[in-house]
Amino acid sequence: MMFKNKKKLFIFLLVGCTLLVYAIRIYLRPVEIVAVHEGKGFSSVLVKNFPSTDKGKISWWIRNKDALKEKYDIPKADSDGSFTVTFWDFGDGYKDTDGNDRLCFEDMQPPVNCIDKKSLMFIKNGKNTGMAFWVDDGIYRVKESGEMVKTKYK
Repeated sequence: MMFKNKKKLFIFLLVGCTLLVYAIRIYLRPVEIVAVHEGKGFSSVLVKNFPSTDKGKISWWIRNKDALKEKYDIPKADSDGSFTVTFWDFGDGYKDTDGNDRLCFEDMQPPVNCIDKKSLMFIKNGKNTGMAFWVDDGIYRVKESGEMVKTKYK
């Protein structure tokens, strides 16, 4: 037998269960929308606890797009139906404009109106290009049939 006594087996199972509960808790934690900033033809959504996988991110959008429209009025489509939404990791919160390459929001007063640029997902819907999800591992384009086709970044 792998374990020579019950005490070692108990400790092994306790550590294993603790790690499993921790992993499940991280996986199931809800996405927190901290703020929404509007710009010229785009929306920036600052989030915490965003899904970590490409599939999880796209699935989250599909499940929550109606609620986002109702609560935050995003996406804001142009007259031809085009829109752009970027989800950003809120990370350590708003920071000042200290000369680093940060994303700063014009709808807030400086100096504490910027975040570190860590995009999590970029969604673009264009009149001629259709819907596309830009995530970590590539671009997922939605065909007219609803099928998603993945292309890798070049």
